[in-house]
Amino acid sequence: MSVISKLLERLVHQQVSDYLTMHNLLPCLQSAYRKHHSTETAVLKVLGDILLAVDSGDLSVLALLDLSAAFDTVDHDILLWRLKTSFCLDGVVCSWFWPYLAGRVQRIRCGSSVSASVVLQYGVPQGSVLGPLLFILYTADLIHLIESFGFRPHVYADDSQIQGSCRPDSFHKLQLTLSTCLDAVCEWMRANRLQLNTSKTEIL
Repeated sequence: MSVISKLLERLVHQQVSDYLTMHNLLPCLQSAYRKHHSTETAVLKVLGDILLAVDSGDLSVLALLDLSAAFDTVDHDILLWRLKTSFCLDGVVCSWFWPYLAGRVQRIRCGSSVSASVVLQYGVPQGSVLGPLLFILYTADLIHLIESFGFRPHVYADDSQIQGSCRPDSFHKLQLTLSTCLDAVCEWMRANRLQLNTSKTEIL
């Protein structure tokens, strides 16, 4: 990306981030691409929840979910609709984001050969300044979905952790609830054109 493009993106990123922070709209359980939210905060939150459960005599379960090519599958229409309805970014803001997202092309170079250009219908630009912030806003509703099943979620970039605990004699019920929650998460991902990477998904 050109220097001017990155400079413009930084200005937009700063204004949007200030707005979201001022109105407390950023998901507090997302630990990537934000100041004071890092791998350390993610590990401390998830490990802290597990240790609190174990110390009180409960059993704990942790599901680790991973997405495939997450940034490449973001649906532009869904993203813009979410910016408007969930974060009140409307009018001039959405009018600016649409041409930023649309009309991008991709081609492949192998040696001296170059493929034909293809217009990208989905995805946020990787390596851009705004791409990570847009991805956070695109997936923010996933946190609320997991919480609705009584679990404690935490998200880092495109990795999601679902943690829950119960008394030893209620573990079978917890397993069933987790299974239902995971089905709902998979359905939400399909509806939002995200693909769960089952080979990297683990339950501990």
